[in-house]
Amino acid sequence: MFRATLLTLFPSMFPGPLGQSLAGDGLARGLWALEARDIREQGLGKHRAVDDTPAGGGPGMVMRADVLAASLDAAAQPDDPRPRLIMSPRGKPFSQGLARAWAAGPGLVILCPRFEGVDERVIAGRGLIEVSIGDYVLSGGEVAALAILDACVRLIPGVMGKEASGAEESFESGLLEYPQYTRPREWEGLSIPDVLLSGDHAKIAAWRRAEAERITRERRPDLLAPFARGP
Repeated sequence: MFRATLLTLFPSMFPGPLGQSLAGDGLARGLWALEARDIREQGLGKHRAVDDTPAGGGPGMVMRADVLAASLDAAAQPDDPRPRLIMSPRGKPFSQGLARAWAAGPGLVILCPRFEGVDERVIAGRGLIEVSIGDYVLSGGEVAALAILDACVRLIPGVMGKEASGAEESFESGLLEYPQYTRPREWEGLSIPDVLLSGDHAKIAAWRRAEAERITRERRPDLLAPFARGP
């Protein structure tokens, strides 16, 4: 079973949206598990301190390596096979391919930083994988962790319900998704394309593929590079 362990200063943020809809139903049915652990449980002193001033000076505070290592060690044994992630804007870009790989595995341990970041030594010392969800900065790693878990959990067998639905979405084929339509047939002068109402499944599939390629070419041409190179 996919098990997610979150290390955070704000455990009440979880499961958050992951407790709703299909992901929440899957959680309730035991298709996956989530544990949010408070980093302050391993904090130092009366006030459970988790951070200190940056070496060399500068603004803000840095999360301590000793505290974070203790939190990680309490959450996962050395032989725990789950990848250990740390949310970081300088990390490896998250992708649908990573979501598929991680969803098929035993789960994830995710460290959610705050303040000015973490002491660099804990990243190497505990083999953390730095992962980014985009070229922007958030107040903390919790929102990024939610996004990554949502992308993974929906791929767990039984969570989505109709497995084919996920296979046709953006990035699953390497392309952005084709346009979707539903009733009414006409709305504010705009009509559903005739081909989608034709009942000809081959033509519908061809139209959807062509539209997916067009949209990808216009909005994310970088995704077409593997197709251009060929096998």
